[in-house]
Amino acid sequence: MTVAPAIPPATSPPLSGPARELASRLSGASRVLSGEPLAPRTTLRVGGAADLLVEAGSEADLGETLCFCTEAGLPWRVLGRGSNVLVRDGGVRGVVILLGRPAFCRIEVEGRRLRCGAGARLPAVAGEARRRGLAGLEFLEGIPGTVGGALRMNAGAHGSWMFQCVEQVRVCETDGSFRDLPAADLAAAYRGCAFLAGRIAVSAWFVAVDGAPAAIQERMEAFAAQRRATQPREPSAGCIFKNPGTTPAGRLVDELGLKGTACGGARVSPVHGNFIVNTGGATARDVLDLIACVQSRVAEQRGVCLETEVEIIGED
Repeated sequence: MTVAPAIPPATSPPLSGPARELASRLSGASRVLSGEPLAPRTTLRVGGAADLLVEAGSEADLGETLCFCTEAGLPWRVLGRGSNVLVRDGGVRGVVILLGRPAFCRIEVEGRRLRCGAGARLPAVAGEARRRGLAGLEFLEGIPGTVGGALRMNAGAHGSWMFQCVEQVRVCETDGSFRDLPAADLAAAYRGCAFLAGRIAVSAWFVAVDGAPAAIQERMEAFAAQRRATQPREPSAGCIFKNPGTTPAGRLVDELGLKGTACGGARVSPVHGNFIVNTGGATARDVLDLIACVQSRVAEQRGVCLETEVEIIGED
């Protein structure tokens, strides 16, 4: 079993109002913070703060947090590793929930099945499967996110995607109750799972097949090498646009000569046209303006409407 390291305690200002009330309802395994900056918690490194941020330490505390939000009329959302999200500069109202504590990061193996918490990182899932001689999950090595976020977005890479290999998902409802559901009942689609829009995936069962560890390792190394060769090193949120039809978004951007286009500290990566990178000091507004610029040029010159894949949250 693989368990994520414990998060060290942080010094934070005294809680007041809703934050103090919520903290009083949770166990010592959880943490509540007020006005917590979100930029350091995203891979793009931009955006404002969360009104309240909750690091849930158990399923019971997660359920209690959702009950509190419902009673108080507060909006809530979950933030994973922050690799497919753009937080606006005004921050996020309500409660942002993190599932990075050990209770949500466990990876347990039973035969050819792996039960993985929502906070488990996808490369760790792929690595544990390799160590057990289980194949079919190698593509996860190249996705810089967590199980929960990848389920919400039905993330994929190298021709495979999450719900191809997920058998069952455990979800938390807004009333704080939990259900275990067959993955087929969640009706996942390309880069999305609408069922999880108003619920929280807390764990999932992955199904793999027997494989030779050396061959599994070789495939994972090939995927890693391809990622290093084709994706930028600067901070980014991953692919910005969904692929429209049969033409990859990155190819459209490249063909129109938009690589290197910049707005403030944000720039279309010269390495991959579907990545916008933070060259240092970028704001969320810089990124949003650059997204709009690319969308406008592609629509004008190719008649294609690029839809964002990255999730844009918060206020200006």
